[in-house]
Amino acid sequence: MKYKATGGSPELLAVYEAWFGQPNHMSVSYSSHDPEVIRKQIHKAKEMGISGFVVDWFGDRSPYIDQNYALVQGLAAKNKFHVAMMYDETSQEEGATDEVIADFTMFHDTYLTPKAPGHDAYLTYQGRPVIFIFPNGGHTDWSKVRNVVNKWNPAPLLIQENLPGQYADAFDGFYPWINPGPKKWAPDGSNWGDQYLTDFYQTMGAKYPDKIIVGGAWAQFDDSKASWSLNRHISARCGQTFKDTFSLWKKFFPADQIIPFMLVETWNDYEEGSAIEPGIPACGDQSPPKSLKKLEKSAPTEASAGK
Repeated sequence: MKYKATGGSPELLAVYEAWFGQPNHMSVSYSSHDPEVIRKQIHKAKEMGISGFVVDWFGDRSPYIDQNYALVQGLAAKNKFHVAMMYDETSQEEGATDEVIADFTMFHDTYLTPKAPGHDAYLTYQGRPVIFIFPNGGHTDWSKVRNVVNKWNPAPLLIQENLPGQYADAFDGFYPWINPGPKKWAPDGSNWGDQYLTDFYQTMGAKYPDKIIVGGAWAQFDDSKASWSLNRHISARCGQTFKDTFSLWKKFFPADQIIPFMLVETWNDYEEGSAIEPGIPACGDQSPPKSLKKLEKSAPTEASAGK
């Protein structure tokens, strides 16, 4: 493994949605444009052991989310917290690559320059800013994007979803996303992603040890409240789904090869039912873990689908 954690465990990050308060998204108990809400979220995340939010960002396709990203970065800097951008790729076919380049340039000039407000809070690894990619459409020529961002000083690390594909050389690393695995979505939500994560870690470790390997963890999934619902469900299994996904990576890497990052999916996506903001699920008289750091010390878990 070429890229390892800078400490004794992966840095814990959580995917953050900044779209609440817009009429095209479900109503929750807060607005993503409220600085006090963001401050409290950062405080709560830090108490849980999370050190940064990876904010879903759409470029100039969503000025509202862009404004809220700016709030998160500014408040992160004031609260010793990290922030990173997860670029939500355009689904448009025509001009996709040009749009990505324009969006990346905008982001760099607004948030990554030394004079940008909250610049010091931006997540870096080995001195380079980390940018996550959430693919849509698949029409972007990432080789062209890579050639452009390589001119930045410093050049960013680009982290793509799922295993490497056509543009493997354009990306520096990869992360898994909420996925039930090859058995697909089960009506009772029992397919929580064991085989999917196993394939991801085994393939990355064996075939792509020169890439950044990011872990993925999720507590549950239920998109029944989303306007785009496909009736997909992953059961929380009384908190066991989070425990299993959170620690599964340990089964595939030696103790001295600790992956750099663990991406919690998600902090607050209530529309797809994956939010851990209210806490990790538990049942009966169980006490949900208040700090994810305690889970890091647990032994690697065996597959326990259906329990």
